[in-house]
Amino acid sequence: MLLKKLFVGFPHLVPENIPDVEVAGISIDSRTVKPGDLFVAMQGGSVDGHKYIPKAIENGAAAIIGDRDLSGFVVPYLRIENTRQALTWLAAAFYNWPARKLTVIGVTGTDGKTTTSNLIHKILISAGIKAGMISTVNAVIGNEILDTGFHVTTPDAHDVQRYLAKMVQSGLTHVVLETTSHGWAQHRVDACEFDIGVVTNITHEHFDEHGSYENYRAAKARLFSSLDITREKPFGNPRLAVINRDDQSFEFLDNFIKVNKRNYGLGGDADIRAEDIEYSPAGIKFTTIVNERRVATLSSLIGAYNVSNCLAALTATIYGLGVDPETAARGIASLDGIPGRMEQIRMGQNFTTIVDFAHTPNALKVTLEAGRKMTQGRVISIFGSAGLRDKEKRRMMAETSVELADLSILTAEDPRTESLDGILEEMAAGARSKGGREGKTFWRIADRGEAIKYAIRLAREGDIVLACGKGHEQSMCFGKIEYLWDDRTAMRAALSEFLGIIGPQMPYLPSQDKKEDDWLNS
Repeated sequence: MLLKKLFVGFPHLVPENIPDVEVAGISIDSRTVKPGDLFVAMQGGSVDGHKYIPKAIENGAAAIIGDRDLSGFVVPYLRIENTRQALTWLAAAFYNWPARKLTVIGVTGTDGKTTTSNLIHKILISAGIKAGMISTVNAVIGNEILDTGFHVTTPDAHDVQRYLAKMVQSGLTHVVLETTSHGWAQHRVDACEFDIGVVTNITHEHFDEHGSYENYRAAKARLFSSLDITREKPFGNPRLAVINRDDQSFEFLDNFIKVNKRNYGLGGDADIRAEDIEYSPAGIKFTTIVNERRVATLSSLIGAYNVSNCLAALTATIYGLGVDPETAARGIASLDGIPGRMEQIRMGQNFTTIVDFAHTPNALKVTLEAGRKMTQGRVISIFGSAGLRDKEKRRMMAETSVELADLSILTAEDPRTESLDGILEEMAAGARSKGGREGKTFWRIADRGEAIKYAIRLAREGDIVLACGKGHEQSMCFGKIEYLWDDRTAMRAALSEFLGIIGPQMPYLPSQDKKEDDWLNS
């Protein structure tokens, strides 16, 4: 495609005198540039892409876009105001605006986004709709499943558009797109032409990025303001906002939203609500009330919070897409589980072990509450708090665990270039503030593998051990290095050692055999 065609429909200031250069692809990483690519230089958190323009040209970039006053390159260089904001529109144009050929359902929130996205996707498939999904775990395009990265956030803008284009090429008509606050703040999904927006909840998270709850909430709310600007599509677009009546964000969003809206919740005033809720280790059972119709609903998902996730998915599909409630309930029942979300690890032990992604104070709270409902024994939690991220969470999560779990083990979760010992001290202070007694009701064990082993040694018959914070993630960051790590593998390794049976080796982390200074300086 000619470079100048990427700027057709561009909603920001267009550069003058765009040369007739053919563009074969778009890249934001100089290492992945292929001959003929357009290299878009962006300022990251710690890396400035403009410094790597020579490397991009060496690898065959046909043109460069940046937001600095630069010159002297052997290929055309165009300066625009904000490259990060521009990328999503350039990528959409390059892939011929795929979102305009799809019904796009966006899902955002602090907790429950991935689960709700999967539930919606399952409902669509049950209704005979050709649907794909882009989540922070993977992209599902027909029978093809593509990994979207080590750590969870919305894929970069050009990757999102590439996935959407593949869906159009595969004959899909609908897509469920999980969107994070980072994704919205960094304009990764601005050109996604949303038709339906769903929020799960908005609680304490990412204050390091957004500064305050109000700013964080505003980033999430961009999903709903985007519904205003979605172009009319030949097959229609419902422009429906779906919000949680039970969440603290409800009043703000209810007043903020200018398009059609529906809400869900446990109270009688909700458009879709749940009654007769039953919980068990095998899942949840409730009656969905929609337009005074009562629909029996079953799910293998665990915990009260998953009732809300199911209601969100039901509201979006029944009101937004006209799916029959009975069909939607069958879709809910067809989801067996989600990797790293309340995933049970069974190796013959006489207590329950679960791996979950709970990495926010609210998520940890509802996960521990779910664990309490699943056992008559003790609840043992293992969790950490990430380095270079919202520091207030450290205290809050430790306070939550001391209040709701019987025993808490504080450990590593992506310390990055921060002192892990320092992070654990902040968490321990939070635990002590709520009456936690170190060595009695909570422990600090820096190495996550050893922390999991210790929790298993503490467990008695009927107890539940919850490893929280990593879920399905496949790496952990110490210093600036990502080490391969999977909590599920670690749990199986610890259980096999405890039970004296054959199992996987415990994954390696530098905390096993290095002093902290070694990885801080690595």
